[in-house]
Parts: sequence; structure tokens; C-alpha cells
Amino acid sequence: MSPDETITHLMGAIAVILAAAHGAGMLARKLGQPSIIGQLIVGIALGPSLLSQLPSSVGNTLFPAEIAPMLTALGQLSLVLFLYFVGYELDLGLLHGRSRSTLSVAMAGFLVPMVVGAGAAMLFRGTLHELGLPEDMSARSVVFLAVSLSITAVPVLIVVVRENGLAGTVPGVVAVSSAGLIDVVGWSVLLGTVMDDSDGPGMSLSVRLVLLAVLVVVMVWPARLLLRLLMRSPGVSSAARLSVLVGFAFAAAWATSALGLHVIFGALLAGVVTPREPDGTLSPDLVRSLDGIGSLLLPFFFVISGRSVSVGSLDGTAIAVLMAVTVLAVFVKVVPSALAARMSKLDNRTSMTIGVLLSTRGLTELIALNAGYEAGLLSGPLYTVLVLMAITTTLLTQPLLVLVQRVWKKDDTAGSQDAGGAPGDAEMTVGAGHKPA
Repeated sequence: MSPDETITHLMGAIAVILAAAHGAGMLARKLGQPSIIGQLIVGIALGPSLLSQLPSSVGNTLFPAEIAPMLTALGQLSLVLFLYFVGYELDLGLLHGRSRSTLSVAMAGFLVPMVVGAGAAMLFRGTLHELGLPEDMSARSVVFLAVSLSITAVPVLIVVVRENGLAGTVPGVVAVSSAGLIDVVGWSVLLGTVMDDSDGPGMSLSVRLVLLAVLVVVMVWPARLLLRLLMRSPGVSSAARLSVLVGFAFAAAWATSALGLHVIFGALLAGVVTPREPDGTLSPDLVRSLDGIGSLLLPFFFVISGRSVSVGSLDGTAIAVLMAVTVLAVFVKVVPSALAARMSKLDNRTSMTIGVLLSTRGLTELIALNAGYEAGLLSGPLYTVLVLMAITTTLLTQPLLVLVQRVWKKDDTAGSQDAGGAPGDAEMTVGAGHKPA
């Protein structure tokens, strides 16, 4: 294929991906689901799950092998920008002085799924072996499988909270704050599982760890100071600031990738250390730009991830594992989180709403699974199972929220009296119908 033909096919593939993904996103919104769910499903459909059922000429015409590296580059580009945005939005101040309910919910929503996930992986290692994992699974694989049950997708969660009118309410505040804390711990554990204990690209593990520590120190101190000067300098245009910050994100992604880690860790760290406005708020120009670019490019990451998902290849064992892990994933998130909220003196309806919200996995889970798959911690069939689990648990969030509203519809008044009893939660009280606090 000539260069001109390659570019022609690439333009056609981009048009198909963007039109299909954003069309599915609009349809998902009309069905009461976050738009990102529609984009995720389309990304999987454009992989072997759908194209393998069509004549080979269709797949070769839409996505010839020559453009695969270019689509992968676009997918990684979108991933770096998205994780940079996630890191920038992440408020590490949540680690200090938060209410008792937030801390207890976060601990329950992370530790219980971790323990249950690790135990299930060890108990059913024979079944996992049938799905392609070796019988003598490494500790890294076990921990990774445990993390996959612990993840909550903060970006999707925020959308769900906003679209259900829960922004500023007790369940919305506690769920988002707890999910932020879970993110901090979850990404840290994920970093340890993805980093192989063998020698990396041209350097030993000890050298890589030292260089990683140096990178973190440089980004947290001198790099952050320089970025603060840049962002607060009146003579620098918004476009120039955005260019430097995006370049900083890609430089950090390159650094962690060079250390044998995934680009996601560098991008996430870059976002975390990027200074906010003097009053502690997010820069509206940066948020608007990153959100717009990310929304445009993320479908390419979904398509790249979908290339490793083949729904049609799942056998009876894989389907049984999918059903079991989906039920388990919902249970170990909703029940412990709800119990922790109830023990913090929140009412039944609020507690169950928090538990359901924390079961939202979505895009964050897909990113983690993609990193684990590339690191060799997951087999192809198990990767497919866990991706479908992530989508299913996110799809179940809205129906479960509706169910909670109906079951505890008459519990609002009693819940309002209960919510004020917890020390440290006085700033978040429940009004009738979850009115904003």
C-alpha cells in the first residue's frame, strides 16, 4: 500500500470511528446511560467481536494492517491526555481532614474487594487456568485481579452523579470523595503490579526504582514550581500555557514508559503535580481544552482496546466466569460501602446510593485492564471477561439507583434525622429527596 493509500484509509477509519462512537454516545444518553458507555460498546464492536462475523474484506477495508500503528498512536495520545486530566482533577486534599463517613466508605470500598478478589483468584485458579492463565499464577497476577474488583471510575461517576441530580448531596459528595481516595490507593497498587520485578529495558530493577523516585521528586518540586510560575505569569497566553502543560504530560508519559512502566502513570503524575489556580480551583481554560480534546480522541483508545476483546470466542467456562465475576464485583462494592456509610450514621437510602455509585467502573477499569494485559498479567479470554464485567457493572448503576430510590422512597424523613448524628459529618446533612447540602 502506498503512503497516499495509507493516508486515505486512515482518514476513512477516523471518520468511521468518530461517527460511530459519538453517535452511540448520543444514543446512550437517550437511554439514560453515560455517553462513554455507548462509546465503549462501539469500540468493542469495531474489534473482532463484530468484524470477525463479517467478510474479511470488510475489516481489511475499514482497518487495514498498515494503519494499525497510527490508530494505536492516536489511542495512546488520547490516553495520556485523559489521564493527565484525571490527575489534574484529583484533589489530594481529600486525604486530610475528611469526614468519618468518607474515610470509612473508601476503606470498605477498596479493601473488601481487594481481599475478596485475591481470595477468589487463589480459590478458583483452576478455572482461571482454563481461561489462559498459568496454573502457578504469580503474586502480581493475583494482586492485579484483586485491584480489578476495587476500581471505581471517578470521571464516569461524576457524570452519573451530575445527571442524577446528586451533585452537592450527601451521597454524591461522599461517593465522589471516597472514589478519589480509592483512586489514589488503587493507582499506587497498580503501579506495583505492572512494574515487573525482572530487569527492564536495559537496566536492573533497582536502577529503575531509583530513577522512578528521582522522577517523582523532580516533578513534585522543581517542575511544579516552574509550572506555577508559568500558569500565574500574566504575560503568557492561554494557548502557550496549554502547549507547555500538554508537552509536560507527554514528557512524563515518555519517562515512565522508558522505565518499563505504562504511559498512564507518567500522565497521571503530571496531572497531579500541575498547580491549580491561586484560590485552589481548576483552571477553566485548561479544563475546557482537555475535556474537549479528550472527548474527541477517547474513541480511538476504545477501538484499540476492543481489538483484544472477542466476545464470540467465549466458551461456556468464560461465560460462567463472566456472570460470577459481575455479580461478585457489584456485591463487594455495594454492600461493604453501604454498610460503612450506615455505620457512619447515614440513613439506609443514602448508604445504598453511595454503595451503588461506587460500583461504577467504566473507563478507569478499562485503562487498568489494558495496562495489565500489555504487562502479561491477563490472558486474552480473561481480559475479555473483565472488560465485559466493567461495562456491565457500569450499565447496572442507573437501574440500581432507580431501584434504591423506589425501595427507600419513604425513608427520607427518617434519614434526615439519622444523618446529623455522625461527628465530622455536620457539614453534610440529608434533606428530603437528597436536596443539595
